[in-house]
Amino acid sequence: MSSTALHPAKAIVGEPEVVEDASTAETSDAWLRLKAAATAIQDLQVKDGSIPDAAAHADAHTYVDEIVAGIRALAPAFPHDAAYLTQSVRDFERWAAEGFGVPDFLDSLNAFQPQQHRVDGIRHLVVFPMYTQNGSSDRHVEAVLIEVIWPEFIAQLEAGDYGNKLFVSLRFVDFTPGYDTNSAVLFPETVAMREIPAFTWGAIFQDREAARYRRVVRAAAEITKLELPEDAARMLDDQQLTEKTFVMWDIIHDRTHMRGDLPFDPFMIKQRMPYFLYSLEELRCDLTAFRECVAIEKRLTARVESGEQLDAAEAEMLEHAKLVQYAVIFDRIFRFAITGTRVRNYDGLGGQLLFAWLHQRDVLHWTDTALAFDWDDVPAAVVALGDAIDELYWRSIDRPKTAHWLAAYDLVRATLTPNPASAWARGLPDEILAGAPKGYTDAVMDDEFPLSMFFEALDKKMKPVIESTAGITGASS
Repeated sequence: MSSTALHPAKAIVGEPEVVEDASTAETSDAWLRLKAAATAIQDLQVKDGSIPDAAAHADAHTYVDEIVAGIRALAPAFPHDAAYLTQSVRDFERWAAEGFGVPDFLDSLNAFQPQQHRVDGIRHLVVFPMYTQNGSSDRHVEAVLIEVIWPEFIAQLEAGDYGNKLFVSLRFVDFTPGYDTNSAVLFPETVAMREIPAFTWGAIFQDREAARYRRVVRAAAEITKLELPEDAARMLDDQQLTEKTFVMWDIIHDRTHMRGDLPFDPFMIKQRMPYFLYSLEELRCDLTAFRECVAIEKRLTARVESGEQLDAAEAEMLEHAKLVQYAVIFDRIFRFAITGTRVRNYDGLGGQLLFAWLHQRDVLHWTDTALAFDWDDVPAAVVALGDAIDELYWRSIDRPKTAHWLAAYDLVRATLTPNPASAWARGLPDEILAGAPKGYTDAVMDDEFPLSMFFEALDKKMKPVIESTAGITGASS
């Protein structure tokens, strides 16, 4: 049976009423009709976003008409996005007029500039043919209502030592099925377009990050009998507190990717490399956020101890600098380490590495089936791992690429035990060592560093909890 038969298009009965107030957009007839049409047209699209079945084009035209009518009705509520919404209508109408080929929304993407409106609580309507990272790999029409998270202390951080003009922090209001998943980002590179422009923004849904953190850490703490510090425990009961914590973490993490003594480009864009290199890069950025928050906490605490009065934003910055440290540790070891498959899971490997590093430096303890931390000694141990990665990067500038890869592997396996069948662990043969980089990458096992017995046991108990966080938002946590 065809998708059009399963989802017959309904005739449009009048235009939706104009919406003037963005704060109630999610309950408006215009949004509900737009969302329904965007969801319905997904079933007509193939992976690249086109609709090759001519028999489905009549329904597709109806759905596009509904989407366009919804955008027009909602546009007055989003005057800051007027240029984008006007161009979005043009792009949808052109896509339909040209026969629903591979969609090209470059013009509307270029008109959408959310980084220019970083105001706490401001909302955006976003509609693109796109894939959703960690959600759907299909470039289908998705529609999402979003709200910016931008408290004053974050504005001060960004205006000071942590400038990041491309960073946008968000919470979900409502969305189509591509975001009813694990996706927690809105990135311009996911949009269907004819060419790649210079990207000017990147957005993260901190409400989803915070909500799944709270659910996962609560369960993990109960399972491992971990007595959470008072500040860390507060996060589990306060969604907004945790959202702001993740904004502070992410704004420092995001800017770190292109800062420091880097091996030219740490991601080696458009080049394959062993997945543990990605592990170290993501972990480096998280540990930089941790280190910077330790420094912020020390600086502001010293001012308080000297009798100085902090203003409201500074007081909130001090509070969240401590909370970021807990968030980095608990999210990495409890969620990252056991989320996803064991196929080149670079975030999982980073979580495993952090846990084992802390355990082997005797600041994390698993004794009598209970987890405990020596919190006074934890910051120095975490910073030491960051320093080790920074040292690897600093030395890499003088090394051939594959020698850097080998050194990175040595750093990881000094703490984590490789798969017993690993060719890398035994020592790569001369024909690989003397050959092209592809041979090195091909020799990496899908699960080069398997889960430890601790994480195997934790994974079995935590799997239902982690799976339950798909699609979670701050409102639903």
